[in-house]
Amino acid sequence: MALDWKTIDADVEEQLATAGVAGHPALALDHARIEAQARAIAAGELGRASNLAPGPIEPAGREHVDLLEALPAGERSELARRGADAIARGRVAVAVLNGGMATRFGGEVKGIVEAVGGKTFLEIKLAQARRLGPVPFLVMNSFATHARSLEFLSRRGLAREVRVFLQNVSLRLTPDGDALQDEEGRFSLYAPGHGDFPEALVRSGLAAELAQRGVETVVLSNIDKKAPGDVGGAPVFVAGQLELLEGFRFPPDFDWRRVPFLATNTFVISRALLEAQHPLSWFYVEKNVEGRVAVQMERLVNELSRFAPTHTVAVPRGGPQGRFFPIKTREDLERLRADPALVRRFGGL
Repeated sequence: MALDWKTIDADVEEQLATAGVAGHPALALDHARIEAQARAIAAGELGRASNLAPGPIEPAGREHVDLLEALPAGERSELARRGADAIARGRVAVAVLNGGMATRFGGEVKGIVEAVGGKTFLEIKLAQARRLGPVPFLVMNSFATHARSLEFLSRRGLAREVRVFLQNVSLRLTPDGDALQDEEGRFSLYAPGHGDFPEALVRSGLAAELAQRGVETVVLSNIDKKAPGDVGGAPVFVAGQLELLEGFRFPPDFDWRRVPFLATNTFVISRALLEAQHPLSWFYVEKNVEGRVAVQMERLVNELSRFAPTHTVAVPRGGPQGRFFPIKTREDLERLRADPALVRRFGGL
C-alpha cells in the first residue's frame, strides 16, 4: 500500500506549524513504518487479536509483590536511607509524561490545568521532586502539548527548572489501512503512546546528559493519576515471566476478579535500560475520531518489563499516604478538589 507522502507531509508541516512546533526534528513521520503497518492492517495481520499476549497469563499474587505498608519499620527506614543517599549523590532523576492529544479537558493540556491550591498538575509534580532534593526534572511533551506547556513554564518562571523534550508524531489510519482524513481533507495526527519515552529521551540528548551527571535511575510517572470493577495494566506472569501487561492484551474472557494488583503507571527505571533501545512492540488501538473509527499504532513503556528483571511494590491506594488518584476528566478533578484532605496535602506542596 502506497501513501501519498508528498501531500501528507505538506499537510502535516502546516498542522505542526499551527501547533507551534514546525521543523522540530523529532516530528518527522516514519514513512516506512507507517506504510508497513498500513499494509498489515489492510491484510488483517494487525488488529485487536494481534495485541493479545502470547502464552498463558497468571496474575502476580501477594507472594510476588512487596506490600509497602507491610514492610517492617527497620526495612522501610533502610530503604528510605538508601534512596535519600542516591538522591543526595545525584543518582536519581524524575520524569513526567505530559504527552497525548490534550482532548479530555476540553482541549486544554491537562498538565497545566489548575488542580488544587492554585497549582497545576505539573507544578505539583515539580514540587514533589523538589522535596526530594536537587534532582533533574524532565517532561516529555507531544506536538499537541509542547508549545502551550513551554509558554506556561516560561510564564510561571519555571523554564530553567524543567527540561522538556518531544515524543514522536504519527498518522492515524482507517481500518482498511488508508490515511485517515477529516471532512476538510486534513490528515489525522496523534502521539503514539508513552512507549516513545526511551527513544525520545535518547534522541533529545538528555539521556547522555543524565549519564554525564551520574544519574543511574529515572522515576517516571504520568499526569494521569483501579476497587472492584477496575480494568487496566497489571503485574502478571506471561509464559512464566513477570511483566506489566496492559489491559487490552488480556484475553477477552479473562476474569479480572483474579487480579489483586493494578499498575499505576509509576516506574523506577535504570538509565541503562532506557538507553538500550529495546524494540518495543506496536499495538493496534481503535479510537473514535469525529464519529469515525481511527486506528492508532502505539507503544507502551511498561513493556520494558519484558527486557529486564522487574520488581513490583504495592502502595496505598488512598488515605494520607495514598498514591493513586485517577484523574481522567474534569469530573474526576472536581472530586479531588472536594476532598479537604487531598487539597491540604497537594495544595501545600
